[in-house]
Amino acid sequence: MGTLKQLFREEIKKSYEEYVEQVGREFAEATSHFQDALNEILASGKRLF
Repeated sequence: MGTLKQLFREEIKKSYEEYVEQVGREFAEATSHFQDALNEILASGKRLF
């Protein structure tokens, strides 16, 4: 058993790479939208990512 970050590490990495492809690296790195979505979906709104 591990933390959410550990359990979903590979899936999060793949999802982030796809997100970057869709919105561009500059936008992805300049905003917190991806992390906000992870927190909302995986952590019930808590800031874990």
